[in-house]
Amino acid sequence: MLPLHYVAAYVQSHVTAIKDRMKDDEGATAVEYGLLVSLVALVIIVGAGLFGTKLNSLFTKVAEKIVIPT
Repeated sequence: MLPLHYVAAYVQSHVTAIKDRMKDDEGATAVEYGLLVSLVALVIIVGAGLFGTKLNSLFTKVAEKIVIPT
């Protein structure tokens, strides 16, 4: 899997390109806003998936090392 900062840089470059295109027009249309919102949602989903998997792995490793006295 790609590291999260690579994904973030890729998305940032596309968001910048979309913003530059939007500046050329008189105003952004609902379609452009919809595309931007869907792109942000995709980044959140991918980021949560990558971070969630790593976090779950970390908690599992920590839980395996914890010894509960009886």
